[in-house]
Amino acid sequence: MFHGLVSTASRCLDDLHRSLFGARWPRGLTPESNGSRPYQRLRKVWLTDEVSRTLFHEYAAHRAGARGEEEIGWVLLGVRDTSEAVVLATLPAGAQRSAGVAHVRFNSTAQAVASCIVRQWDRRLTMLGVVHTHPGSLRHPSDGDYHGDSVWVGRLRGGDGIFGIGTADGPPTTGTLVGEQPRPHVQALGGLLMSWYALGNDDRNYRPLDFQLTLGPDLALPLHGIWTTLEWFAEPLERLYRQQAGLTFQVVRGDFGPALAVHVKLAEPGTALRLVLEGKEAAYLWQRGDELLTVDPPAAQLDRGVYLVLAELAGQSVTR
Repeated sequence: MFHGLVSTASRCLDDLHRSLFGARWPRGLTPESNGSRPYQRLRKVWLTDEVSRTLFHEYAAHRAGARGEEEIGWVLLGVRDTSEAVVLATLPAGAQRSAGVAHVRFNSTAQAVASCIVRQWDRRLTMLGVVHTHPGSLRHPSDGDYHGDSVWVGRLRGGDGIFGIGTADGPPTTGTLVGEQPRPHVQALGGLLMSWYALGNDDRNYRPLDFQLTLGPDLALPLHGIWTTLEWFAEPLERLYRQQAGLTFQVVRGDFGPALAVHVKLAEPGTALRLVLEGKEAAYLWQRGDELLTVDPPAAQLDRGVYLVLAELAGQSVTR
């Protein structure tokens, strides 16, 4: 189900067999070990409180929307330890997902670009697994889930992945603000359930995975508010990320809400090309010292427009 995401992310971030999100490992960690200790099978997953709220709130909002009968999902990013993992970020499936009542396929290019952005903010992050929902009462991953997940789970750090299944068949809890833990691997909130499992490279089936909450952020939450923009510009952003060293991202205030700012470093000190992406619109700005000048390249495609601006700026530099 998520093989396309893995393949696309590997193009954006190079060597997936070392790490889905880049070749640089957290200090003291290698693919084979954590310090002097080898990875073991996952025994527990920790969710930050904001990650947990993101999953339940977006699941509830999805069910109330026009596509509420479809499956929905999230990619989980975090830190892998010897036998435990901490989930620190969620990446939504997005509006351009392919989904129905029995499947969900993420917009993998947008996922890959978002992974690059979040890792810019916290280099420790790696892919830990995925969450997706079932419209009925199947609280366990299906045979189809296993067929897809078993293809790529061995590429994750430690060869073990985290898989959450969301269902809406739980008994309503008292109010909707306080969750419960009816079983060590199950969360419940307002009739919604999240059931947690692990799957290793050689496992024949998923195994229940104990979870626990801890205080902490959802590091990718700022991207949820601009996900439509990310999806619209995902392909040219992926190409720019691969081709331009030092490309950086920032969520900023736009004219109508949050926007994505992309900074392209230039050779001349004190200069940069800045793109501000909001909705389906892109603004090109040339920063020269304290000045910020609008540039209007004759190209509809984002990355082509960037290179036309860079060529024009290079030409001006030569003629001085």
